[in-house]
Amino acid sequence: MSSKNPSAVGTAQTSVARVTDGSIPTIYVPNVAHTYTSSLFHCVFSTKQRMHILRDPQGLWRYVAGICKAKQIVLVTAGGTTNHVHLLIDLHPSTPLSKALQEIKGNSSRWLNESQRFAWQEGYGAFSVSQSQRAAVIRYIDNQEEHHRKRSFEEEFVALLRKCGMSCDPKYVFG
Repeated sequence: MSSKNPSAVGTAQTSVARVTDGSIPTIYVPNVAHTYTSSLFHCVFSTKQRMHILRDPQGLWRYVAGICKAKQIVLVTAGGTTNHVHLLIDLHPSTPLSKALQEIKGNSSRWLNESQRFAWQEGYGAFSVSQSQRAAVIRYIDNQEEHHRKRSFEEEFVALLRKCGMSCDPKYVFG
């Protein structure tokens, strides 16, 4: 291959075509030298059977902050009640969301089991968050205690799913 061929190994391309549906003209995006991402996720998970057994939610949030620091996950904020947790995390592009939640739930479960019999629910909810909504999500997570005076976790979770356009049947969401 000649060095003028844009697909030749070791040659730099000046731009990359963006995939379109064909009705929109092809736009070329210049290559960038570095990777820049914003991968904010609002993550929600509860105790098994949504039992109110988190004795020290704030202590748990501090422990989760330590897990996140050790696993290079940016924890923006944490909140919740005695039966569930909300996290706003910002993930590195090489960290899959499922791996991050596996680390957080697994390590926190082991820690909680040191003082009581404990298990998290299977699965979680994770919702992408734009930078323009970051402050609103932080406020939402920080005000969980007040929020749950009016609405149960189950009602909140189903509302989050619906707000994000996910169809669900509540009788199957919680097992």
